[in-house]
Amino acid sequence: MIVSQYIIPGMKIRDHVVHVPLNWNDPTDGRTIEIFAREVADPVRDAEALPMLLFLQGGPGGKSPRPSGDTVWLKEALKTHRVILLDQRGTGRSSRIEASRIGAFAQADTLADTLCLYRADSIVRDAEHLRKTVFGGAKWETLGQSYGGFITMTYLSFAPEGLAACYIAGGLPGLDAKAEDIYRRTFPRAREKTRRFYERFPDDRGRIGRVADFIEGNDVRLPDGDRLTVKRLQIVGIDFGMAPGFDNVHWLFDEAFATSDAGGLSDHFLAAVQNLTSYDDNPLYALLQESIYGQGDGATNWAAERVLAEHPDFATARRPLIFPGEMIYSWMFREIRSLRPFEAAAEALARHPRYSPLVDTARLAANEVPVAAVIYFDDLYVDSGLSLETVAKIGNAQGWVTNEYEHDGLRAAPAVFARLRDMVRERGGPL
Repeated sequence: MIVSQYIIPGMKIRDHVVHVPLNWNDPTDGRTIEIFAREVADPVRDAEALPMLLFLQGGPGGKSPRPSGDTVWLKEALKTHRVILLDQRGTGRSSRIEASRIGAFAQADTLADTLCLYRADSIVRDAEHLRKTVFGGAKWETLGQSYGGFITMTYLSFAPEGLAACYIAGGLPGLDAKAEDIYRRTFPRAREKTRRFYERFPDDRGRIGRVADFIEGNDVRLPDGDRLTVKRLQIVGIDFGMAPGFDNVHWLFDEAFATSDAGGLSDHFLAAVQNLTSYDDNPLYALLQESIYGQGDGATNWAAERVLAEHPDFATARRPLIFPGEMIYSWMFREIRSLRPFEAAAEALARHPRYSPLVDTARLAANEVPVAAVIYFDDLYVDSGLSLETVAKIGNAQGWVTNEYEHDGLRAAPAVFARLRDMVRERGGPL
């Protein structure tokens, strides 16, 4: 159902809403949610039968970008496609999960089962419902950014009949890697990213150390009342995987102290740290972070926290301070205001003993849908070694390995999507 349509500069927009079962495995249980998708086309070509490109946002728990002239990949894609921006279930305008609703979301003993309904297999079924009921049932192409590539693997495994071609940017997962396998590869990369950061900004070794020492020795409060600890401060290192990340973190600490004699941390700094380390806009990211690797038997059981214990140099008392990347830990659901309402849900999901399969390796090996993937060699979040192993296991797939871009290459340069599109075309894929 179209709920709105309008034009912004260079884009004709149609907003769609459909209702789908919360549990696709048991649609008769009566629970439904809304799924929102935004259709975007070049106004000049809107009447044409353009090929459709479904965008699968990174995350987990990320809503689709809101279209603007600054979205470089979107501007490039609109030259050839009609783009569908899907808000994945639980995000954006798709029955968003929020702290105020989690109490009524499910009973404590069924929280984990309910949250598992927000993984990639359900997202694919939502997308297929959209394709068939709203967009006429024609095959569409997909563009998966980061976690969107994980969803693409599930799509190719269970509903390839809906796909004409798939493009993946920094999102090829290890097909049988468990969460702890991922983090054993990720912590060393985070250490190396931190080393490179201090190599670029050598004075920050001392400056960040002084900030950490001040936090250790004082009761420092963020504007929302949360106590700022060094382990929370380390979360800002998640930005090291993006192109502007080193600069962003440097400028954050450049204004850490209110005065030159380091009398206390500045209001600006504390507000910025709160914004960077809270999850008001995306609680599902923290909740589902480890479950996206769950397949078959075995609880994830706070995998990042367990693997962190194997790396003592990441300790909060060590100097220079090392930043660990995007990991999620159990303490975050006790100490971060925006995540406290989700603590029971997070604990239930961490203990969940069994997950449904998200990939079918035999079907991927026999895949005929054209797949083109860019693999960022120095990617902080998605291990390039595992990505290379995966692309070799997928039929009709090709990889492009580069160290020219960080994890946000798709957002940074229109050339990334253009090259992926050309890679598929050159092998006889959709024009």
